Amino acid sequence: MSQISDTAGSKGSESKLRHFNSDEAQFNSPLFILAAPRSFSSVISTMIGQHPQMYGLPEMELFSARTVAEWWRLCARATFPRSHGTLRAVGQLYFGEQTERSIRLARGWLLRRCHWTTGFLFEMLAVKARPRTLVEKSTTSVYRMGALQRAHRMYPDARFIHLVRHPRGQGESVMKFIRERQKLDPLPDGHWLLKLASFPRLEMELCSVSDDVLDPQRGWYTLNSTICEFLKSVPQEQQLTVRGEDLLTNTENGMRSIANWLGLRSDSEAIVEMMHPERSPFACYGPPGARYGNDLLFLEDPRLRPARATIHSLEEPLSWRADNLGFFVQVKELAKQFGYA
Repeated sequence: MSQISDTAGSKGSESKLRHFNSDEAQFNSPLFILAAPRSFSSVISTMIGQHPQMYGLPEMELFSARTVAEWWRLCARATFPRSHGTLRAVGQLYFGEQTERSIRLARGWLLRRCHWTTGFLFEMLAVKARPRTLVEKSTTSVYRMGALQRAHRMYPDARFIHLVRHPRGQGESVMKFIRERQKLDPLPDGHWLLKLASFPRLEMELCSVSDDVLDPQRGWYTLNSTICEFLKSVPQEQQLTVRGEDLLTNTENGMRSIANWLGLRSDSEAIVEMMHPERSPFACYGPPGARYGNDLLFLEDPRLRPARATIHSLEEPLSWRADNLGFFVQVKELAKQFGYA
């Protein structure tokens, strides 16, 4: 039943659009980057999107909703500017620029299409971007299995890259981001950063600290486990697991491998373009009305910075815990499956 409702949308308007524009409604199946927040996903997805045959999007945050109307409701309740990425993408692809005026036009364009499914909206962006293939990463998608399944149902031929980061590096990045954000003003209860760092206790976790202590290893484990579970339903040839540290320290070879896996050009010119995420039209602050649409630290400095890929250990105490404890057993086991030590 859910599959039918996800794809139904407004049969009249969508069927007419497909009937009159059947030649135009041809697009390449997208590439989805799946990653927990603070896993180098902004810079790496943008790098892949800079390949001459790809088109990197900002964070669209679409597939947690079934329709555009439902997506607008999620945007209204969000503790972050959830709509900005989609507004910027529509402004760029449909109105040719990202200005205050084009963002107003994009907002009206989206409001007039509240009856569309989010998958159909994404398809229309793919048509506008053709012959380039869309690259999308929205970290909210990995919080809910249903959002991942919706994207896969909508695009059964899509490719998925599971991007991982060492749990220590990811956890330290989460805690640093929280400290930097709180310098501006206290984070409200329910803010996504606090939720990320305060997931419920893991099974087998020792009850040595209270539930409200921030410990981002729980979020790392929960979100990456969700991605792994989802990928069991995706054909092996359509999925790839990549360690972010490897791509940042051996970028040229890593990007060439991804290009080859995607069946893209892998000549020097194409790889050089992938080394410059700062050239993306979305790798900067947007105009009034849609300033964000990606990680704030990335927007401030979107360049490739290999020094961020620090080598970490799974065995030492955690810097963010006052009890001198380290990683939980299940966190270590999953990290070792990804090749971390």
